[in-house]
Amino acid sequence: MSAVVPDPAATPPQTVRLVNLPNALTVLRLLVVPVFAWLLVSGDGTDEGRRGWATLFFALAIITDRYDGMIARRRNQVTEFGKLADPIADKALTGTALIGLSVLHLLPWWVTLTILVREVGVTLLRFWVIRHGVIAASRGGKIKTVLQALAIGLYILPLSGVLASARWWVMAVALVLTVVTGIDYVYRALTLRRTSARAMRAAAARRAEKGPSAGDARTDTAA
Repeated sequence: MSAVVPDPAATPPQTVRLVNLPNALTVLRLLVVPVFAWLLVSGDGTDEGRRGWATLFFALAIITDRYDGMIARRRNQVTEFGKLADPIADKALTGTALIGLSVLHLLPWWVTLTILVREVGVTLLRFWVIRHGVIAASRGGKIKTVLQALAIGLYILPLSGVLASARWWVMAVALVLTVVTGIDYVYRALTLRRTSARAMRAAAARRAEKGPSAGDARTDTAA
């Protein structure tokens, strides 16, 4: 299990300019999504040239997803907009790719739905616990992200033969990690909600409102 660590995304709003490089990269990723979707599904997905361009757009978007958060933290440019838009852009890109692949009958729908349910669920959990802290990505989660992106990229490419068979195994491993890390995230989110400093203060305040317990009263009388 990964430890819960402080993160700028969990701190109160700061005086940071909305227009900055991390937010620009996030917006760029959002703008790429419809272009990527058109390149992927146009012509029933049979145009190898467009599939190649779709792969390139997908890869560039994944790269921006890797670096916009890193830049925001290093430069102390975390904004409320970034916290909201970054996971939306990430899930929009991944979801569009998976749905497009299933529409083209390149990927089973049950795989797409399993991944989407996990990703949307984890995003909702992130917002649910954001006032308590941010859960650091586990090693399994990082590997899942890499394998998931690699598998989707391989499916977007017009491959055949051994490579077309190999991409299923990459997706299978990514799918297993998707489910396992999703369960782990739920456990850590529930733990954080129960043990964070904010939760402890709230519990202490409730105890104070109730006053001394019956056991405390007996102790006081005996003294």
